[in-house]
Amino acid sequence: MRAATPAYLVIEQELRRIIRDAQPDDALPSDAELCERFGVSRMTARQAVQRLAAEGLLYRVSGRGTFVAQDPVRRRMNRLLSFTEEMARRGLTARSEIIDSGVRAALDGESRALRLPAKAQVATLRRIRFADDVPMAVEDVRLPAVCAAVLSADLATTSLFTALEGLGRVPTRALGTLTAAPAGTTEAKQLDVAVGAPLLVEQRTILDQHGTPVEFTESRYVGDRYRFDIELLRQD
Repeated sequence: MRAATPAYLVIEQELRRIIRDAQPDDALPSDAELCERFGVSRMTARQAVQRLAAEGLLYRVSGRGTFVAQDPVRRRMNRLLSFTEEMARRGLTARSEIIDSGVRAALDGESRALRLPAKAQVATLRRIRFADDVPMAVEDVRLPAVCAAVLSADLATTSLFTALEGLGRVPTRALGTLTAAPAGTTEAKQLDVAVGAPLLVEQRTILDQHGTPVEFTESRYVGDRYRFDIELLRQD
């Protein structure tokens, strides 16, 4: 006798069908609705939803519900663009929510990245980056104190690159690393993801037109909303 299909897979197949015919950000049935429709426990319904969330097909917002996910934003690793420029190229509107900013003494790692003397001052900026009102990343920026004037710009709607260019410091080259980390409690709340959700962590130092470090930034991107495209060429 053929084994019956597990209930969570039946729900998953139905949600896939709905998602195929839906638009990004359309609402999906709630856990309670799935429980009633399929006669299953909330744990079974959640199992189906979590599997699709792990694939990046849907996302959940606490207190609001479950929604169809947009296709992830993609970025080529061999091109230096601001977040605002990246989003504009994809027809999306970028904005930021400023969490904190100021000037303080640099930490050792920040001094090294920006090639500053010990105990030098740095301007700091922490903000959440949005694309069409979807939170994409939490960004921690460190700048030499001589660039602190950019903190007075409207960095909620203006590109930091544009503000730096206004000071005569043109972002020209970047060196960085890409790793992975789970979302902590604060990040999960800021990015509307579950605690422990996978994040892509990019650290990069940006050099100006003279080869001088002008920005050191760590950005934590939601793993299922952002993709890095890599092209590698083999050299003889």
